[in-house]
Amino acid sequence: MIKSIRHKALRAWWESGRAGRLNADWTKRLALIMARLDAAASPEDMNDPGLHFHALSGNMKGRYSVQPTANWRVTFGWQSDNAVDVDLEDCH
Repeated sequence: MIKSIRHKALRAWWESGRAGRLNADWTKRLALIMARLDAAASPEDMNDPGLHFHALSGNMKGRYSVQPTANWRVTFGWQSDNAVDVDLEDCH
Protein backbone atom coordinates (compact mmCIF):
# COMPACT_ATOMS: atom_id res chain seq x y z
CA MET A 1 0.00 0.00 0.00
CA ILE A 2 1.17 3.54 -0.67
CA LYS A 3 1.54 5.33 2.67
CA SER A 4 3.07 8.65 1.61
CA ILE A 5 3.77 10.63 -1.57
CA ARG A 6 6.42 13.39 -1.66
CA HIS A 7 5.65 14.90 -5.08
CA LYS A 8 2.77 17.37 -4.64
CA ALA A 9 1.28 17.06 -8.13
CA LEU A 10 1.53 13.25 -8.05
CA ARG A 11 -0.15 13.18 -4.62
CA ALA A 12 -2.96 15.49 -5.78
CA TRP A 13 -3.54 13.37 -8.88
CA TRP A 14 -3.49 10.08 -6.91
CA GLU A 15 -5.98 11.45 -4.36
CA SER A 16 -8.34 13.32 -6.72
CA GLY A 17 -7.80 11.86 -10.20
CA ARG A 18 -7.12 15.33 -11.63
CA ALA A 19 -3.87 15.57 -13.57
CA GLY A 20 -3.36 19.24 -12.69
CA ARG A 21 0.35 19.96 -13.15
CA LEU A 22 1.22 16.43 -14.29
CA ASN A 23 1.85 15.87 -17.97
CA ALA A 24 -1.47 14.44 -19.19
CA ASP A 25 0.41 12.10 -21.56
CA TRP A 26 1.91 10.33 -18.54
CA THR A 27 -1.25 9.64 -16.54
CA LYS A 28 -2.07 6.27 -18.12
CA ARG A 29 1.41 4.90 -17.39
CA LEU A 30 1.48 6.51 -13.94
CA ALA A 31 -1.91 4.94 -13.16
CA LEU A 32 -0.47 1.50 -13.93
CA ILE A 33 2.64 2.14 -11.82
CA MET A 34 0.76 3.59 -8.85
CA ALA A 35 -1.88 0.82 -8.86
CA ARG A 36 0.84 -1.85 -8.91
CA LEU A 37 2.76 -0.04 -6.19
CA ASP A 38 -0.39 0.27 -4.06
CA ALA A 39 -1.02 -3.50 -4.40
CA ALA A 40 2.62 -4.58 -3.96
CA ALA A 41 3.62 -6.74 -0.99
CA SER A 42 7.34 -6.09 -1.57
CA PRO A 43 9.44 -3.80 -3.77
CA GLU A 44 10.24 -6.75 -6.04
CA ASP A 45 6.56 -6.90 -7.05
CA MET A 46 7.42 -3.90 -9.26
CA ASN A 47 9.98 -5.97 -11.20
CA ASP A 48 8.30 -5.90 -14.60
CA PRO A 49 10.68 -5.62 -17.59
CA GLY A 50 8.70 -2.70 -19.01
CA LEU A 51 9.08 -0.70 -15.80
CA HIS A 52 12.89 -0.95 -15.58
CA PHE A 53 12.73 -1.64 -11.82
CA HIS A 54 15.97 -1.37 -9.86
CA ALA A 55 17.26 -0.66 -6.39
CA LEU A 56 19.11 2.63 -6.08
CA SER A 57 22.58 3.01 -4.60
CA GLY A 58 24.79 5.68 -3.11
CA ASN A 59 22.92 8.39 -1.23
CA MET A 60 19.65 6.86 -2.50
CA LYS A 61 20.38 3.41 -1.03
CA GLY A 62 17.20 1.88 0.39
CA ARG A 63 15.04 3.40 -2.36
CA TYR A 64 13.79 1.85 -5.58
CA SER A 65 12.99 3.19 -9.02
CA VAL A 66 10.66 2.46 -11.93
CA GLN A 67 10.50 4.37 -15.21
CA PRO A 68 7.24 5.96 -16.42
CA THR A 69 8.97 7.92 -19.21
CA ALA A 70 12.43 8.08 -20.75
CA ASN A 71 13.67 10.87 -18.46
CA TRP A 72 11.45 10.57 -15.37
CA ARG A 73 11.44 8.02 -12.54
CA VAL A 74 9.00 7.09 -9.81
CA THR A 75 11.16 6.46 -6.76
CA PHE A 76 10.03 5.04 -3.45
CA GLY A 77 11.18 3.64 -0.15
CA TRP A 78 9.78 0.56 1.59
CA GLN A 79 8.72 0.16 5.24
CA SER A 80 6.63 -2.57 6.85
CA ASP A 81 5.05 -3.83 3.61
CA ASN A 82 4.25 -0.29 2.41
CA ALA A 83 5.62 2.09 -0.20
CA VAL A 84 6.70 5.37 1.41
CA ASP A 85 7.94 8.73 0.16
CA VAL A 86 6.85 8.04 -3.42
CA ASP A 87 8.37 10.69 -5.65
CA LEU A 88 8.39 11.65 -9.34
CA GLU A 89 11.88 12.77 -10.32
CA ASP A 90 13.55 14.08 -13.46
CA CYS A 91 16.77 12.08 -13.46
CA HIS A 92 18.35 13.49 -16.62
